[in-house]
Amino acid sequence: MIFNKYMCLVLSAVSFILKIPHAAAYDPLDPNGNITLKWDVKSWTSDGYVAVVTMNNFQMYRHIMSPGWTLGWVWAKKEVIWSMVGAQAVDQGDCTKFKGNIPHCCKKNPTVVDLLPGVPYNQQIANCCKAGVVASWGQDPSAAVSSFQLSVGRSGTSNKTVRLPKNFTLLGPGPGYTCSQAKIVRSTVFNSPDGRRKTQALMTWNVICTYSQLLASRYPTCCVSMSSFYNSTITPCPTCACGCRDKKKCIVSDSKLSSVVGIHTPTKDNTPLLQCTQHMCPIRVHWHVKTNYKQYWRVKITITNFNHRLNYTQWTLVVEHPNLNHITEVFSFVYKPLTPYQSKNDTGLFYGIKFYNDLLKEAGPEGNVQSELILEKNANTFTFKEGWGFPRKVYFNGDECMMPQPDEFPGLPNAAHTNLITVPKLALSWLLMFLALH
Repeated sequence: MIFNKYMCLVLSAVSFILKIPHAAAYDPLDPNGNITLKWDVKSWTSDGYVAVVTMNNFQMYRHIMSPGWTLGWVWAKKEVIWSMVGAQAVDQGDCTKFKGNIPHCCKKNPTVVDLLPGVPYNQQIANCCKAGVVASWGQDPSAAVSSFQLSVGRSGTSNKTVRLPKNFTLLGPGPGYTCSQAKIVRSTVFNSPDGRRKTQALMTWNVICTYSQLLASRYPTCCVSMSSFYNSTITPCPTCACGCRDKKKCIVSDSKLSSVVGIHTPTKDNTPLLQCTQHMCPIRVHWHVKTNYKQYWRVKITITNFNHRLNYTQWTLVVEHPNLNHITEVFSFVYKPLTPYQSKNDTGLFYGIKFYNDLLKEAGPEGNVQSELILEKNANTFTFKEGWGFPRKVYFNGDECMMPQPDEFPGLPNAAHTNLITVPKLALSWLLMFLALH
């Protein structure tokens, strides 16, 4: 009976977890991270409204890189988009029913993308036209926003008659985001440039999009390797850490194919072309415990790109380690502490210096970026035993990297000579004791 009760509890818990919507994706290192889409109706027209759509990236370390975001939704009625500024619909759809003035898009489910830099001024609004690239909030809040304006027709012309779009989708640039349904919120208030006048949107609704790595990819997209000055053994990334599905299509580093013209050209679906490795990951993060001083210790971090078809723009690296609360100096990278919880400060955000190393180039001799950290020792916690000097978690571009098993971390030289009591030895001891008593 007790067993049956426990089984019922377990099944109930599993059922509850499966019912949780994907939109509730949760990142413990960025619990409030999301992308918020805000629709502000600025004016009513004879058959609809003019709205400004603003995309705010409130994720601390996950940005949208090239080729940029793609936003989609489904109209509630028979709406059309008469015109757009700062973005465009990728497909006009069937507009044969219209005579004279032809809409910009007649599709029931439009798909919208940002405009490229350098478009004419009459096609621009503030925070548009960046090819869909949006920085993370932790890197640059001023660049963590994208906007466009659209004029909607065949829609309601008041707060009571307008119907909200539904079934929002967001690619950033790939899958992984799940969006909530639109929800009417308090109207946005706008300040004039001189700050002397305030205006208010006629109507505002929000859509919240959250990211799940499980939805984005079946396998991890990065891995971690380790080494230290006190052990000659290098702990590599786990074998097939990112899946070995592309093992037959990879390129050997010294192959003539690596210099073929056009091999570095990205494809529309961003299919990677990887260098042949035992881990088959596009990105490897190497953590090397380099030097031990009296009051400090030094770490070298190297990020290597094994993808021949992709440059990583505005890349980010997140590391969780208990000694990051005493970081003294960082070379070549920008460092910001991440403190989602006030009780601890053990997580750091690293990214490249603008125009110096904020671009991680494609696989090859220049496909890596490096930095060194100097950390002050805490007498109460510092040790090199049991892999303490290595990170607990590592994220690249917002995705968690595959780590080696803890028992594979480089250990101190005398660790190999300690007399460890293993489970088989313990079981054998119990058996011999039992036989002796009987």
